[in-house]
Amino acid sequence: MEKKSILTATTAGIAGALAFVAVPAAAQDVSIDMQSGFPSSVVQIGTNITQMTEIVSTATDGRLEIRFREPGALVPALEIFEAVSSGAVPAGYGTPAWWAGIVPATRLFGAIPFGPEPPEQLAWLYHGGGIELLQAAYAEHNIHVEVCGIVGPEGAGWFREPMETIEDMQGLVMRHYGMGALVMEELGVSTQLLAAGDIYPALELGSIDAAEFSQPAIDISLGFYEVASHYYLPGWHQPTTINDLLINMDVWEGLSEADRTMIQLACRDNTFRMFTEAEAIQGDALIELQEEHGVTLHRWSDEQIDAFQEAWDRVIERESEAHPAVAEAWDSLQAFREQHTVWREYGYLNP
Repeated sequence: MEKKSILTATTAGIAGALAFVAVPAAAQDVSIDMQSGFPSSVVQIGTNITQMTEIVSTATDGRLEIRFREPGALVPALEIFEAVSSGAVPAGYGTPAWWAGIVPATRLFGAIPFGPEPPEQLAWLYHGGGIELLQAAYAEHNIHVEVCGIVGPEGAGWFREPMETIEDMQGLVMRHYGMGALVMEELGVSTQLLAAGDIYPALELGSIDAAEFSQPAIDISLGFYEVASHYYLPGWHQPTTINDLLINMDVWEGLSEADRTMIQLACRDNTFRMFTEAEAIQGDALIELQEEHGVTLHRWSDEQIDAFQEAWDRVIERESEAHPAVAEAWDSLQAFREQHTVWREYGYLNP
């Protein structure tokens, strides 16, 4: 079946997008390249998004196709936002705080230190105004965004030696993410943001001293235990982490309502599958780390948690003052959590 362009190449950016997007007006077949920031081989964040693209194709009898591209196939992982914004790449998949250098508020959406766990986070996003704020921030950069994945608490860091005090971490160079990275810098740690595939080589070569990335099952698949055998939890910096699907706004608006709805439903299904799978496999992952790989698991001490919390309070106050969009999102979340508190206190058993 002949395919024609969905958009007119009116700008250089849109012309770039047309290299990857093709749609016939009559049959309405759609094919969209999606640059992923996560390899398809990585459990949860890679395997689920590839399954999402397969679900879209199956549900539409192949008429709507989202073509998964491995990290670096079109652009480097951390350049996805700019590529989608310009139209050089029609769609991308990553996690919001990767784009914080362009949109500071994305640090807050990606993961919130000492913030809500997934059920409360999703409630705020879908029923408390959060997703509207997120989409408005991306729209300023010609991008439509959908929440397209979520996981619960992450590991807090891989270290070569035990970190018995906050002082033990001072001076380290650590791969870190989002607002949590700002907290670590507040405590004397130098942080770097590295994409998934770049972390292991950096640890192995010694260009970084420590790293955090994701949940235990994901970290196993990336082999961090081979170069750092002390694993710290809980992930105070990321009680919840969302993944985002970015679509160039001109591409998004050129889709039919049915296709936009299909993508939204597929992303919500992906969010459900990611969360439930993540909860199901972390226990086995922690057992494997200990019994098969000789990893020592550590819980942060109360004193360390208190230090992280105090540093976070300083960071969010400073970031809110510096960035109005951060303040707006933070105020929205805090207002939602305040009214949600009575339900948390009376509706749930305490652990």
